[in-house]
Amino acid sequence: MHGAIDGRPAVLVVERAPFPASASYLGRLPASLARVRNLGANDVYSWSMARTGGDDVLPPAQGGGVGGDNGEDDFVADLKINLIYPCTPAHVKKYSKQGVRLVTETPAIYRDAVRPYMHSKREQGRLNWVFNIIEGNREAEDVIYRTRLGEAGDEGFLLLPDLNWDRSTLDALHLLALVERRDMWSLRDLKKKHIPWLEHMRAKLVSATASTYPSVEADQLKLYVHYQPTYYHFHIHIVHVALEAGATQATGKAVGLDGIIETLKVMAGDDEAGMDGVSMSYTLGEASELWTDVFEPLKKSGRASR
Repeated sequence: MHGAIDGRPAVLVVERAPFPASASYLGRLPASLARVRNLGANDVYSWSMARTGGDDVLPPAQGGGVGGDNGEDDFVADLKINLIYPCTPAHVKKYSKQGVRLVTETPAIYRDAVRPYMHSKREQGRLNWVFNIIEGNREAEDVIYRTRLGEAGDEGFLLLPDLNWDRSTLDALHLLALVERRDMWSLRDLKKKHIPWLEHMRAKLVSATASTYPSVEADQLKLYVHYQPTYYHFHIHIVHVALEAGATQATGKAVGLDGIIETLKVMAGDDEAGMDGVSMSYTLGEASELWTDVFEPLKKSGRASR
């Protein structure tokens, strides 16, 4: 904030402190929520904006600011809440504090260990929420752009807000593109023959985002995918360049879409050559099954790259 103290210019920087880790504080936190506004729900996931403390209100933000929900009323949230219910042990592991390891996944490790792991996870029904969106059964009102369902063949996709975005703060814009085809699990499935599709999708995602949010220009957007992804259905993240680069955009997690396309272009081989033929380095939590079931045993046996 820019203002004055005793007639002299001053800048006040306010940052949110980390949440205390004490059990007593965390136990009181749900009861401290004065107001909650639901943003959506799908399968076991729901997400909301919330206000803590007393139920006092602030004036709505003017001119597209960050207060309130697009200035519709006097609700000003100070927390973003994601609820997973009922959760699985995998969810608990994902969000628990744990050590982190850097691993290198060679083409052979991918083929012999990681690909079967991906298949096992897909067989557990963890993609129901994704298929609900693609089929128009959930969040249809939130879709910003989509090819006509079933008419684009293997090139169909849609665009909607990511559940981690509050849907009002444009500097924190975070959208998600889901492909319709179900045989594309991760960036490992991308091949040279997919370059025209990826370039077409990139152009459509950028233009649709800029059209929906006119104050956001094309060169204020970056597109990336995760490896390893949280779920094994190919998707692309579209975020504002001003969005604070946390762990999800860090090296060892995020891979730029432009970089993937350029890698495929210079890759030797025919149209079937692809990202399954390169080594990928990324970080894993020590509680993740990929670490405990794949890379830790490889490390102990001396067969891992790291």
